[in-house]
Order: sequence, then structure tokens, then C-alpha cells
Amino acid sequence: MIGNIISGLITASVPAVFTVDFLVIAGGGGGAGSGNYGGGAGAGGFRTSAGSSGGGGGAKSSLSLSPGVSYTATVGAGGAFYRYSPASANTIGSNSVFNSTTSTGGGRGGGDGTSDIGGNGGSGGGAAGYTNAAAGTGTANQGFAGAKGAVNPNYGAGGGGGAGAAGSVGVSNSGGAGGTGVSSSITGSAVTRGGGGGGGYNSGSGGAGGTGGGGKGGKNSDAPVSGTVNTGGGGGGGEDGPTGAGGSGVVILRYEDTKTITIGAGLTGTESAPSGGYKRATITAGTGTVSWA
Repeated sequence: MIGNIISGLITASVPAVFTVDFLVIAGGGGGAGSGNYGGGAGAGGFRTSAGSSGGGGGAKSSLSLSPGVSYTATVGAGGAFYRYSPASANTIGSNSVFNSTTSTGGGRGGGDGTSDIGGNGGSGGGAAGYTNAAAGTGTANQGFAGAKGAVNPNYGAGGGGGAGAAGSVGVSNSGGAGGTGVSSSITGSAVTRGGGGGGGYNSGSGGAGGTGGGGKGGKNSDAPVSGTVNTGGGGGGGEDGPTGAGGSGVVILRYEDTKTITIGAGLTGTESAPSGGYKRATITAGTGTVSWA
């Protein structure tokens, strides 16, 4: 008779996965200066598993992560204000990333000339006034398109697209408003981010920045307003700066309060105190890795 061959079981310790919800917003695009008629910029792409994503998209799937594993995070910078001549560099917002989720940087505003259209991006940039140029398009499930400007002799530039709505068309006495952003309660309080930049105008008024960090468009010698930092807001268009840059993006992570995050070198961020069964980490700049214990 075969006795009890196995006297015990060898067990392996397998780390239990846990759920992380995220909000990943890219940097907003830079508004454009073309006389006073530059287009407002598009907001950075807006993707989340905790509520509605931008562009009319629904929630993404939450992530199942493991303790002790490093995950990549990048917060995209806002694009610089765009000058048509000489052309500026780095005017499109930079992408933001967490693990497998990438949000696309916002498109810049359109400057002078019919070929100098609003830039495509997470949300699209608005077109310059008087040129009849095309506006930029947004990215599906991230943000909306920018708007066209009014043609000669009206001159109002188009507003940049926001995460929650398209920009408004420029009219005879005003630049178009930037599109509104999207509200998220991932931090425990409702905050709207991802507004588009307003278009510029020469004598009436610059277009309003979209709710959620979009910058107001400029008027005559009044400089356009930059997008708000860590909202992905698009910069306002209009006179030649020096403001009107896009707002930087942000990465926000929500996880069970039994876990503690380590935010690695190269990243700037903080972890909240426990609240409602969760902690939240808000990462505001840089690129690097995070892990949990």
C-alpha cells in the first residue's frame, strides 16, 4: 500500500492584484498669434476610468496592478504659444501616459494663411480669423474639434476644442469661445478640466476660455491667456504673446487605502490621506515610475 507520499503542500506567495482608477490628461496646445486673429488651442486628451472620458467617450476599464511592480507615468507639458512668422517650435501639447493609457496632446491654434490650419490633437485647435482655413480635429474618446474663424472682413478666430465640447466659431465682433472641459470626481471633489482656448479678435473681444482651464483669447494689445497648469487647458489665441501657452497635463490615480504609493525620481506628486476607502496620488510633472506596497 502506498502511504501518504505527500506530507505537505508547497505554497508560493503570489502578490494579490489591486484595482487602480486613473485620470490621464495631456498638455494643452499653444494658442496662435497672427496679428490679433490667432486661433485658440485645443485641450489635451482626457481619458479616465472614473467617469466620462473626453470627446463624449465613456469610462475606460480600471487597471489591475500588482504590488512591487514599477509602472510608467508621464505628465505632458503644455505647448508653447505659436507665432506664425518666424514659426515657433513645441506648440503642440505633449502626451501624458500612465501604464498602457496614453492621452494625446492638444492641437495648437491656427495662424496666418489658409494653409496654416488649426492643429489636430486630443482636442483640435481653432482656425485663425479671415483666412477661411480649416480647424483641427480631436481624437476619438479624448476631445472635440476646434472651430473655424469668421472670414474677411469680420476676423474673429475660432475657439479651440475642449474635452467636453467643440470650440465656437469666430464671429464679427468676437473670437470664438473655447470648448468646455469635463468634470471628474476622482479626487473626491468634482473638478472640471480640459477646456479649450478662446480665439483672438482685433477690436471686439477675445473669445472666452473654455471652463476647465482654457485660456481667454487676446484683443488688440491685450495678450491672450495661457491654459491653467495641470488641467490640460488650451492656450488663448490673439496678439503675439508672450502668454497663450497650453496648460500642463496631470495624472491622478485612485486606489484602496491599504496601499501606499512610491513616486519615483523624475516625477513630482503627492499622495492624499485616506478618504472614503481610497487614497489618491496626483502627479503634476515629469516622467518616471510609480509602485505600490
